Amino acid sequence: MYRTILLAKIHNCTLTAANINYVGSVSIDQVLLDKSGILPYEQVQVVNINNGERFTTYAIPAAANSGAIELNGAAARLGILGDRLIIMSYGQFTMDELKTFSPTVVLVDEKNRLLEVRRYDDLLSSYHS
Repeated sequence: MYRTILLAKIHNCTLTAANINYVGSVSIDQVLLDKSGILPYEQVQVVNINNGERFTTYAIPAAANSGAIELNGAAARLGILGDRLIIMSYGQFTMDELKTFSPTVVLVDEKNRLLEVRRYDDLLSSYHS
């Protein structure tokens, strides 16, 4: 049996742009993608802390060190500049695979600059028997 588990998260980032005329997706600073392990075109869930919106889209890279977090296409209607977002990806794992897995959490400041990368190593430990 497979379980759906948090793979990676960019926590409390700030929305820097919303472009309704773009084809779609969420643009994310390449540094944050690299640190989180989220791949270009990977499905992500976006949660808007300010208004409670939750939606699914895919990630595309923005320029490295730009601080860009941009909602594109229809998703642009789900946030305004300055909103705080959480961007998450999930993976399908067997219980065996979970024995060596831990989610990656990227923490950023108000300008989406990298503060810290955390691994949640201990949270699944009680299920590793």
